[in-house]
Amino acid sequence: MQARSQYHAELDHVWQSLYELAELARLAMVRGSLALEEADLQIAEQVIAGDVQLDTRRAELDELVFTLLATQQPVATDLRLLTATIPAAAGLERMGDLAAHVARAARLRYPDHAVPEPLRATITGMGEVAVGLAADVAAALASRDPTLAARVPAGDEEMTRLHRQMFALLLAEHTGARVNTAIDVSLLGRYFERYADQAVSVARRVYFVITAEHLAPVEPREGWSGGRR
Repeated sequence: MQARSQYHAELDHVWQSLYELAELARLAMVRGSLALEEADLQIAEQVIAGDVQLDTRRAELDELVFTLLATQQPVATDLRLLTATIPAAAGLERMGDLAAHVARAARLRYPDHAVPEPLRATITGMGEVAVGLAADVAAALASRDPTLAARVPAGDEEMTRLHRQMFALLLAEHTGARVNTAIDVSLLGRYFERYADQAVSVARRVYFVITAEHLAPVEPREGWSGGRR
């Protein structure tokens, strides 16, 4: 009986660890986006330095999952959780990496802004959507509520819309973008888009763990705002 109680406590720790990884990825993007928006070198350095914490936590979680798979013979929901955790944790770690890339872009152009004024509103919007997606993933992990996981793909559609808008503005003659600026903004758009893709991938895995069903495509909702904090 005590062994089973310990096992269930360890499963709860897996859920909690995934939630904490999602929160770290969310906070990294909050700060990375702020560093970009404010051309703040100190915040950018904090995001870059903090990325190692997410990497370490992911490695610790992987080790726990491998141990549980080897010793506990999990079935049903437990097995789905453990087999989904490794790729989900990898996705959350990648989200942290992408937030650090955003911060590095801010650091690279400091004390100047990496994003020209005509594009800042769109890039800021992409950052807000990214944060909202991560917040929904974290909330789904905390509550184990599949409806929260199911709303994430709609935010990815909003990210796609903003990404297209960014390129339209970048190509517009009035932006006056230089080559370096165009490269910076193109890369930033890619970082935000990939962050959203990873959030959707994690959300789909969370949904499957909880429901044993695959998440169907979701139509974007007008005015989507995600779980912004």
